[in-house]
Amino acid sequence: MISGLIPHRYAKALYKFALENKSAGRVYEEMKNVITSFQKNPGLAKVLSNPFVDTADKERLLLAAAGNDPGDDYRRFVRLILEHKREEFAYLMAYAYRDIYRKANNISQVKISTAVKLGDDEMKKLHDVVEKAFTETTFEYTEEVNPDLIGGFVIDVDSTRMDASLSNELEQLRQNLIRSN
Repeated sequence: MISGLIPHRYAKALYKFALENKSAGRVYEEMKNVITSFQKNPGLAKVLSNPFVDTADKERLLLAAAGNDPGDDYRRFVRLILEHKREEFAYLMAYAYRDIYRKANNISQVKISTAVKLGDDEMKKLHDVVEKAFTETTFEYTEEVNPDLIGGFVIDVDSTRMDASLSNELEQLRQNLIRSN
């Protein structure tokens, strides 16, 4: 996600500050919670950008978005962005921090889509496929069921896709038939 100059600068400063305080991992988890909070509550961005909402209320919202008992570094960061009237960028700052942390710690995002819910053993096999293909990387997995795949699976690792779905095979067959005319 392209977050813009302001969010990236704030996120980079927070990352450096958190590294110095040995809390970068904790802040990373808090920022993931913030991202989830914004995704689950689309009105949150509107509240933060509303000039008529009290700063103390905005601070409470941002602290709650980070989860239970956010750390001191995140609390200081929230106060900083509120003092500088940058709260409207909080969501993008969280994304930027997450991306900076992942890059610095060689963490890849893996999304596994299957046509039906798989059992733990089958999912473990797909995890093993990913881990053999991408060495020296830490993975964060998300899983989804997508019936449009008809059968098989799709694995996205950052910007790399492994598509072993039946819908993809049918589309390739269709394209071959079109080219053969």
